[in-house]
Amino acid sequence: MATLQGFAWLLALQSLGELISRGLNLPFPGPVVGMVLLLLALNWKSVREPVQACAEVLLSHLSLLFVPVGVGVMTHLGLLHEHGWGILLVIMLSTWVGLVVTALVLRALWRRELHHDAGPKD
Repeated sequence: MATLQGFAWLLALQSLGELISRGLNLPFPGPVVGMVLLLLALNWKSVREPVQACAEVLLSHLSLLFVPVGVGVMTHLGLLHEHGWGILLVIMLSTWVGLVVTALVLRALWRRELHHDAGPKD
């Protein structure tokens, strides 16, 4: 039962995010707003526990989510053949940009923590 409650929470927050995004004409998609709402809602045990139960079930069947992707790749092999190198280049560049940004943010946070720890002790 908790799994269904968690799934209901996920769907409700995604729907609410979609309504907010469209209603306020925001420049980002509703599911992103829904994820922010979920992040805020996870502070309450009545949301956190059912969502955790649902997440465990979904993660145990995660491999099923790759089936549509595989079918999509197989049905569009012509596009992959035509634009494959460009797609590969974009994937590689975006991965490296993500790694560099993550490393820079981590380094800045470490420096801030070291500076904060080295401050005057009362």
